[in-house]
Amino acid sequence: MTLRTYQADTPLQALLLEQALLMARQIEQVARDAPDGRVLAELEAAAVPAGRELTRRAVEAAAQAQAPAAEKRGRRPGSARPAPAPPRTRAARPATP
Repeated sequence: MTLRTYQADTPLQALLLEQALLMARQIEQVARDAPDGRVLAELEAAAVPAGRELTRRAVEAAAQAQAPAAEKRGRRPGSARPAPAPPRTRAARPATP
């Protein structure tokens, strides 16, 4: 095995590197344990949810990292659009006898 070194410049990058390595190890284990004829199905069943979870964690971590800066800046300046006027209705005509 070739030893590689990766450098994470941010906490988000470090989190993603760690999670990706963990996911790779889990997928490799699934491939080793899968019975003949089921390897691809087993890998897909393990990899797709793991990939979604990795993506969810990345988005969550990025949003949390951005939150303090956004709170300091406050809301963006701009005018709000007025609410649409309610639909006009006709006045009911009095009933004739």
